Amino acid sequence: MDLANCRYVVVEGPIGAGKTSLARQLAHHLGGAEVFERPEENPFLARFYQDMARFALPTQLFFLFQRARLLEPLAQPDMFGRPVIGDFLLDKDPLFARITLSADELALYQKIYESLRPRAPAPDLVVYLQAQPATLIERVRRRAKGYERPVSEEYLALLVDGYVRFFYHYNAAPVLIVNSDNLNFVEREADFELLVSRLRGMRSRREFFNLG
Repeated sequence: MDLANCRYVVVEGPIGAGKTSLARQLAHHLGGAEVFERPEENPFLARFYQDMARFALPTQLFFLFQRARLLEPLAQPDMFGRPVIGDFLLDKDPLFARITLSADELALYQKIYESLRPRAPAPDLVVYLQAQPATLIERVRRRAKGYERPVSEEYLALLVDGYVRFFYHYNAAPVLIVNSDNLNFVEREADFELLVSRLRGMRSRREFFNLG
């Protein structure tokens, strides 16, 4: 994989997998522009973690509108003057909806999703970070985002399963599936360099990276 020719790279994974931190490091490494989710702007998110059934739909729709708006500029060729690094795939958005919404809410969401999704290009590369639910919950508890603290390991387990199912069928871009349980890209520079080396060594559209 020639990273220099990758104009659009996305890092994905469930809450606590470290996708935004890794995306930020890749953006710095590649001299790229960041297209990141902004969960702090979602006024429903804290209430969602307190009462998922009540606030799932407004939380989901806010993120859908936000993600679509962030991706709109990518439909214009001049956006790619330098690489773009993102921390979300819009194609993954329904994954959360299927977990949290009732049947009627899901039907409404799907209609809005289909009418709203921008014509953004497929990524040149996706890095999918996996981790066990126990690892994710420990990372969520450690970081400073207080609104996430009520999240349960059961919910994270559902997300992990949803991501596995999503990427099992995903074929729009090359994917490196990374087991991040034993990797720390923020505090261990060697881990990040090892990942970059593994990305450069990719020869097929779907490969795995697991560090012991």
